[in-house]
Amino acid sequence: MSRNTILFEQACRVIPGGVNSPVRAFGSVGGAPCFITRAQGPYLWDADDTRYIDYVGSWGPAIVGHAHPDVVRAVQEAAANGLSFGAPTEGETRIANAIAKRIPSIEKIRLVSSGTEATMTAIRLARGYTGRPKIIKFEGCYHGHADSLLVKAGSGMLTFGNPTSAGVPPEFIQHTLVLAYNNLDAVQAAFKTYNGEIACVIIEPVAGNMNLVKPAPGFLQGLRDLCTQHGALLVFDEVMTGFRVGPQGVQGLTGITPDLTTLAKIIGGGMPVGAFGGRAEIMDYIAPLGPVYQAGTLSGNPVAVAAGLATLELLSQPGFYENLEAQTQKLVKGLVERAAVAGITFQADQIGGMFGMYFSAKIPTSYADAVTGNTEQFGKFFHAMLAKGIYFAPSTFEAGFVSAAHDDQVIQTTLDAAQEVFAQMRR
Repeated sequence: MSRNTILFEQACRVIPGGVNSPVRAFGSVGGAPCFITRAQGPYLWDADDTRYIDYVGSWGPAIVGHAHPDVVRAVQEAAANGLSFGAPTEGETRIANAIAKRIPSIEKIRLVSSGTEATMTAIRLARGYTGRPKIIKFEGCYHGHADSLLVKAGSGMLTFGNPTSAGVPPEFIQHTLVLAYNNLDAVQAAFKTYNGEIACVIIEPVAGNMNLVKPAPGFLQGLRDLCTQHGALLVFDEVMTGFRVGPQGVQGLTGITPDLTTLAKIIGGGMPVGAFGGRAEIMDYIAPLGPVYQAGTLSGNPVAVAAGLATLELLSQPGFYENLEAQTQKLVKGLVERAAVAGITFQADQIGGMFGMYFSAKIPTSYADAVTGNTEQFGKFFHAMLAKGIYFAPSTFEAGFVSAAHDDQVIQTTLDAAQEVFAQMRR
């Protein structure tokens, strides 16, 4: 019996579902998940010592590759001085300045411990700043597991076929308006219906939790205009896209300026971290300066901050994002070409170091499109690729990630495996 299977059985006895985050389970594709023992560059090794080319990258943070020596060294040096203090450190100011320097819309920033905490607090801040109760979110966008956001959410919620969560009282979500992604008319109608009641619009400016779904031309600008017109805040959830799709996230690529931005993943270099930031006048509503309360014992953890600073420094190297974009384009173009030769209904898309694969005739533009993909075909593809040493996300509703360590040889090995798998699927 595979050691992965043994470990999974052991985990199931003491951990619900055998995993500590639902998306890690192989619930939608079947089988036991891989239990990872180590990682280096673009590779993972599981408990059976099988090596995989990794396109999950810890769900995005491993943009420079796993266990980069500069990041590991920074973590070791920080850990040697203590793991946590519950008091301010110079590193917190350094990373705050580093982020604010890179993202012009962020004048002040607060560090937290996760993306969920960042989005939860950003919404609380938006409500406190505007004095309004309602928020707008979009179908298939996942903003963490705070109660008011688990309405038609993406990520693991889609994987398990549950667009909402049990345990969330209706009263908790009565002020959450859920609209279709890329439908600006619906947003206009909501502002008209709830005039003066909407505190903010929160959005993944490029969705990555219902697979990769890009904003339609003019959609983000339309949201910016409507929020400005109606006195609501525009919140970009760049937990996934921040420093992943470009040096300034989606807002840098589009030129759209949000009022608040949430970040996580890459800014911790693989360590647990999150942040939210924006205009100083809004951020000053956070305690201890303002009436909106937020606190965290481990916020600004010195080890996580050190990992994040080392990662951000590596991202500043000349040509980093150009190379990342080129490698991701090679992967996506190669997959589409090989599927077409085999006669498999398949599409793929990318932005920066993110990509999406769709077993459907067209690239999705909304939640409704995303859920029409052939999940059975994806399951076959996933397991066949896994057997060839290629590790994609175990769900058709998750974006994939390329790192700087995915060189031409790694991409070519992936495409050679895909060519064989697509040919097998045709038979």
